[in-house]
Amino acid sequence: MEKQSVLTAPAFERLPWLVHGFGTRRWTLTDFKKSRELAGFSVVLLKQVHSDKLVFVARRPRTRPRADALATRRAGLLLAVKTADCLPVLLADDEKRVVAAVHCGWRGTQRRILEHVVAGLRKRCGCRPAALRAALGPCIGASCYEVGVDVREGFAAAGLPLDVFRARPGAPGKFDLDLREANRRQLLDAGLSPRRIADIAVCTHCDPDLLSFRRDRDKTARLYNFIGIK
Repeated sequence: MEKQSVLTAPAFERLPWLVHGFGTRRWTLTDFKKSRELAGFSVVLLKQVHSDKLVFVARRPRTRPRADALATRRAGLLLAVKTADCLPVLLADDEKRVVAAVHCGWRGTQRRILEHVVAGLRKRCGCRPAALRAALGPCIGASCYEVGVDVREGFAAAGLPLDVFRARPGAPGKFDLDLREANRRQLLDAGLSPRRIADIAVCTHCDPDLLSFRRDRDKTARLYNFIGIK
């Protein structure tokens, strides 16, 4: 894979059994077939619905599951989630050799999707949270992500921390949401060590090499974020 087309987390690069990447605007669906490193992998995609649902796969499904997280322990499957401001999170278990890809928008975050994924990995595959590694990919930054009071109230009703919101000056009822920090907190609450959470802290809205729905609206395609077992 060309590094300028895909961003990677150094901690994940050190795992010899793993492939992963956070695609830039130059990485498209056809590049999965062109890449020598990914030759032989079968790409698995979701019909993303802003849920908290995790799907385990042992083979490529005939149709895209309606969910926002994928997990597998089967080599040769490349789990992919699409984003254009939402946060992509990749998970890997050093002990069990299990991987997961998660799409975290504000709705999924409000539904505690990462906590549910970690719980699902523990129940289904015997993963210990302390053995999990996480990589947080590019997403819209806190100073660029304006949301309404309804989102903040939804977080409050779910018992989630509200200090990830900051009132926007001169805009009553509007807040900036730190989506990255909100999901990092969920990983910590689920039992991951802060030392095992890698962070590619790039804002999709600010970086022209990435794609942003907030910035480009209907002109926007999607970024492909992926992980697989060799």
